[in-house]
Amino acid sequence: MAISSLQKLASQITKSPSFALSSRAVIARFSASSSSTSAKVSDRLVKLFAVDPDGIKCQILGLSGQTLLKALTNKGLIDPDSHRLEEIDACSAECEVHIAQEWLEKLPPQSYDEQYVLKRNSRSRVLNKHSRLGCQVILTQELQGMVVAVPEPKPWDIP
Repeated sequence: MAISSLQKLASQITKSPSFALSSRAVIARFSASSSSTSAKVSDRLVKLFAVDPDGIKCQILGLSGQTLLKALTNKGLIDPDSHRLEEIDACSAECEVHIAQEWLEKLPPQSYDEQYVLKRNSRSRVLNKHSRLGCQVILTQELQGMVVAVPEPKPWDIP
């Protein structure tokens, strides 16, 4: 009963235009993870493929409702210390990934905040249509088999 009332509240809040986009992402993650609490973990597994900066393709496992960033840090492809918070306000685009063309349509459109962060951290201030922030991509069962590329760190991001 508590979960259903939270889901109703979440649907009402997400319809509010004044509600922050980052808060909507948190609610979406909670709703996705709480709706499947009775399901087995194996039913929530999402298998992805990531290509590291050396061109090596490896399989990544994540859970529905989890961010792509979390799955990539669990595999060691993104340094967990480089991105401690999964909110867009704290993002410095170090979790930038490139999504294969055939998977772009299956993702929700980029928010204004995500576009701003990506453009701000791009050298030429031009947005690559394949670029997404891993902290903003929420894994779902529809993303089974998605291919992402983890780009090399930008020279100005290397300590």
